[in-house]
Amino acid sequence: MYKKFLIVACRKNPAAVNITTQLSQFRKNPLLLSLKEEAVGFDFYLTEEEVLYNENLDMDKINQYDFIIFPCTHKSEKGDKSLSIHAPGNWRDAQLGGEKTKVSKTSGLFQKKLFENLKQNSEKYNLDRYLITLECTHHGPLIEKPCLFIEIGSTENEWNDRRAAFVIAKTISETIDNFQPSKYHEVAIGLGGPHYCPNFNKVQLESNIAISHVIPNYVAPITEEMIQEARNKTVEEIDLVVLDWKGLGTSEQRQQVLDVLDKLYIRYKRTSEIKK
Repeated sequence: MYKKFLIVACRKNPAAVNITTQLSQFRKNPLLLSLKEEAVGFDFYLTEEEVLYNENLDMDKINQYDFIIFPCTHKSEKGDKSLSIHAPGNWRDAQLGGEKTKVSKTSGLFQKKLFENLKQNSEKYNLDRYLITLECTHHGPLIEKPCLFIEIGSTENEWNDRRAAFVIAKTISETIDNFQPSKYHEVAIGLGGPHYCPNFNKVQLESNIAISHVIPNYVAPITEEMIQEARNKTVEEIDLVVLDWKGLGTSEQRQQVLDVLDKLYIRYKRTSEIKK
């Protein structure tokens, strides 16, 4: 499905530099990659300024590839140690790149496999101190190619942690090399919950459902336009919406979401109803 991947990283971003340095050991011969049309592999594109902003990116270069992966720092006020994955985009404002109310394309199936591999590798290499988590869709850039961010958080100590960078690099390499879309997975949008996604993490790891975009409750009211944007910017056809029911706000907000899903003829399940 995807053959040519591009790793887009900022030279000034410490986690991005750390991850790409580790990832270089897994790179196949770029000459063979260019000569063999069927070959699967990745190239690097290093930018001078942060990748969140479209004006810092060469879109002509990006558009030559099938899938884009952005290794990056993650920052949080609490300073939690984390390895996280999310799609880029903005449900409302665009203070950190991209455009208002627009999200980038992503793949639920690729994101699921990347997340599963990240969890397995973090356990294999004893990164118990790190939270392994999805994040809701947020910040820029806005691009047409399917893409994901994979990040180390949340302070300089973690950004420069070589073991954490190695785990992410190995995860990226393994996922690129072995990714095969499965017809047995159902692809879903996640609605509700906080910025980090504890209930959607369980769904992604323990069920046959593959989550693409996540719309958190803090952007409520969750509108028809948001759901349609998430649906249209998921590469695969959406089979259902997964609801973090307790994380959907008031009873009125929940009912509003259900009314929209019924109007769009989209099937839905609560996270508690999903067999794990």
